[in-house]
Amino acid sequence: MLLSRTLLLKAEPAGTLRSLDELFALASAMEQEAAAKYAELADEMKRQNRSDLAAIFSDLAAAERDHADSVTRWSQSRRGRAPDSALVRWEAPETFDSEAASEVKNSRLMTPYRALAMAVRNEERAFAFWAYLAAYSADPEIKNAAEAMAREELGHVSILRKERRRAYHREHDADRHRGAASAAKGKRQARGDVDARTLELRLAAQLADLERRLSGASAHRAHELLDETMSMSGQAAGYGSFSANLERAESQTIAEALADAYLIGAEGAADAIRLETLQSLAERAIARLAWLRSLN
Repeated sequence: MLLSRTLLLKAEPAGTLRSLDELFALASAMEQEAAAKYAELADEMKRQNRSDLAAIFSDLAAAERDHADSVTRWSQSRRGRAPDSALVRWEAPETFDSEAASEVKNSRLMTPYRALAMAVRNEERAFAFWAYLAAYSADPEIKNAAEAMAREELGHVSILRKERRRAYHREHDADRHRGAASAAKGKRQARGDVDARTLELRLAAQLADLERRLSGASAHRAHELLDETMSMSGQAAGYGSFSANLERAESQTIAEALADAYLIGAEGAADAIRLETLQSLAERAIARLAWLRSLN
């Protein structure tokens, strides 16, 4: 169990806690940092006129501020004083996913579901962090407090997972409603929906063109991704329903749409084989998208 928790972290904690005062100081600093980063994302979404995402990140920032206030009250009740930031001796492993936050800012297809999925992963990392510290603490008082923090973070995970499921169903119910309305009006054929295989093949053509325009290591990587994309197209046959307009989009937009679809599909997969296939497609699609973005 400890190993699985540790794998959620990008790095093991740099040390152990020496006192409850240090634990409260570290917990407070982590919650305040998360609140500040979510608030930054909310401001960025407002700047981009994406009110639905701005509201989600504003709510997440408010929740993290509440968590920080809770740590302060706990510190005051146990130690008679508020957490002291000067007691933080080492930097905690990164529980807030900065790479995902960067994707939020740059993504053309970010949705509430994907935003909440990022928040779930952040809370899972925070849970893993406190569980790890509890497991390695020799002081019973610190161990109990770290375990309490881990349970608190697990509660946050549960709440966010429910919100993520609601967002998933809202987005897919809306898709089904739009599809039903289109069919009722006889417009589905005019819309010309395509499956993931069609988009993978279109992306392969764009990668082939990209390979011709690049040189050296970049051209070699483009060729590797072209081969990978052709392989993925076979696995993706018949999966998904995308607007045919996406075929005319640039490579990065197509790659992001496919990665998003595979991630959401894996979330709702009903059997183990489909889950494994979609997870594999998602992993490769994410790596492909990251490389395409690196060219900008």
